[in-house]
Amino acid sequence: MATMKEVARLAGVSTATVSRALMSPEKVSNSTRRRVEDAVMSSGYSPNSLVRNLRRNESKTIIVIVPDLCDPYFSEIIRGIEDTAAEHDYLILLGDSSQQLNRETTFMNLVFTKQADGMVLLGSDTPFDVSKPEQKNLPPLVMGCEYAPELELPTVHIDNLTAAFDIVNYLTQMGHKRVAEMSGPESAALCQFRHQGYQQALRRAGLEMNPSHRVYGDFSFESGALAVKRLLTQPEPPTAIFCHNDAMAIGAMQQAKKMGYRIPQDLSVVGFDDIQFSQYCEPPLTTIAQPRYEIGKQSMLMLLETLKGNEVRAGSRLLEANLVIRNSAGPPKIK
Repeated sequence: MATMKEVARLAGVSTATVSRALMSPEKVSNSTRRRVEDAVMSSGYSPNSLVRNLRRNESKTIIVIVPDLCDPYFSEIIRGIEDTAAEHDYLILLGDSSQQLNRETTFMNLVFTKQADGMVLLGSDTPFDVSKPEQKNLPPLVMGCEYAPELELPTVHIDNLTAAFDIVNYLTQMGHKRVAEMSGPESAALCQFRHQGYQQALRRAGLEMNPSHRVYGDFSFESGALAVKRLLTQPEPPTAIFCHNDAMAIGAMQQAKKMGYRIPQDLSVVGFDDIQFSQYCEPPLTTIAQPRYEIGKQSMLMLLETLKGNEVRAGSRLLEANLVIRNSAGPPKIK
């Protein structure tokens, strides 16, 4: 029987494109879809492969639970998962955990009825109980992006604490003494780690954290704009702001400019994640670059090892994050 790789070769596209053309044809162009359909016909690739999979008690389908499909941070991670899955003839179903519970339940039912083989969780806020006692009742699970040690799940992530320390330390070394923190949701594990890194960098510089300089958002552009208003209208506003993601940082910069602040002459702003837009905003954003495609790829490879019956040690697989210096941060203005 022909494989998806053979179809991709005949059509002149990637296996991920074949997967999209067959499962979500509206996501590819008409010409690409026709090439894939012609390759399917000429190669003999057939949905009968589903029958073979059922005989093996597998569906060749993986569910990926995403906190917010509209968040640009996840796009490269999903692409890494999808490309890797397609190379091994797996299909991907995406579930948005911010959606209604009945949709999340539907995805869980796919797993429990063996219509999906496993799950990749791109966040610790999941639509079902993944606590340690309940894991024995769940399908193979791998967590990407966030690290929740209490769950003891195989995890692919970065060292959020060290990365946050590095970027805040960069600000303090330039001379900033009033560094604010624009946090994501306080309940998020990654925000707690980034807050610890922020605190450690302030302590290294001999500075005390000002409680009024810690504000919260929800990782959106809008929440960054709202939060920066609260910071800049304080009696003693910060000279620099460390944002827990790029979207809030970009929203904060745009709002600050509307309020008459120059970036970075009057206010330095740094972000986290290095989404594509961060290098094209004005000024380009200093941030922490995460290897997002690699996070997705390694998460999927880890799940594949589990599905093969190989033992995968529950714990973390750390990938490297790097400080990317652009033009949104500079020394504080001397008064």
